[in-house]
Amino acid sequence: MALLLTEFIIIAAIIVVCGTRLSKYGDVIAEKTGLGRAWTGLILMASITSLPELITGISAVAIADVPDIAAGNILGACVMNLLILALLDPMDKSSPIFLKVGQSHVLSAGYGVLMLGVVSASIFLEGYIPSFFHIGLYTPLLFILYFIGVRLVYVYERKYLSTIAGETVAKLKYDHISGTRAVLLYSVNALIIILAAAWLPFIAEKTAQATGIGTSFMGTFFVAMTTTLPEIVVSFAAIRIGAHDLAIGNLLGSNMFNLGILALDDILYGKGPLLSNISKSHAITALMAILMTAIVLVSIAYRPEKKTTRFGWDSLSMLAIGALSMYFVYIMG
Repeated sequence: MALLLTEFIIIAAIIVVCGTRLSKYGDVIAEKTGLGRAWTGLILMASITSLPELITGISAVAIADVPDIAAGNILGACVMNLLILALLDPMDKSSPIFLKVGQSHVLSAGYGVLMLGVVSASIFLEGYIPSFFHIGLYTPLLFILYFIGVRLVYVYERKYLSTIAGETVAKLKYDHISGTRAVLLYSVNALIIILAAAWLPFIAEKTAQATGIGTSFMGTFFVAMTTTLPEIVVSFAAIRIGAHDLAIGNLLGSNMFNLGILALDDILYGKGPLLSNISKSHAITALMAILMTAIVLVSIAYRPEKKTTRFGWDSLSMLAIGALSMYFVYIMG
């Protein structure tokens, strides 16, 4: 365990340093290209920070044959990303975090709810879901929803960029950094994070085996907590430089990307539809993630202008639901 802990600390330190730089250069790219921070977070940041979930899922279904770890990691990571979002709220003492982000996040959150709904319904229905060979009907549906969601966010950002809060009011200036240099430094830091994060799932799996805790609970929370480390670092770094849309886009985009990974895991799992071969406790995790995302939707639409404590009602509610999710999976797993 001491060796595992040492490895984890070293890798975590690398991810913290490079993740901070990744946020900065991602923000530069958003400004230089005019793509918008929400879309940049949805695509550039989310695809990099979700790579540990991708690697864990492939390893779990194609090598280790532990489908509960694969599903638990993905759905647990969705809950963890939303918990991270709740924990970003107290970083701003003056106003709720959702007051400073654009309306385009409604689209990514909404498509996240749709994709989570497909997953939870498929888990509950099990054998009633049609399949083609060993692939469930939900797999092409998840892919379609992901690409439509990404496309709509892109169109929205391009069409309404000038009206998005934060893009014109508090736009950061990077005149001293060229677009080429930003892309190069972003790519270097992204590569380092990929290499470091690739080792995280293996440390998590070894620790899971050493502790002997059930695979559903271990996959949902311990492995998910480990693989979401890049999201934690990148999102907190983005908030520190004032790139709120980049942070929110990264977290909501990671959830959409993760559910696309779940569809890929279904293709790679050769023993039948993946969601028909896992514990029903994972449906609880998906439902809890839906509730937490619904709170995000309400907060972005309502846009509360002030909060009485460091945590707003929305972030406190998300933290409570996250704790309930952990409890239910533990007693059911």
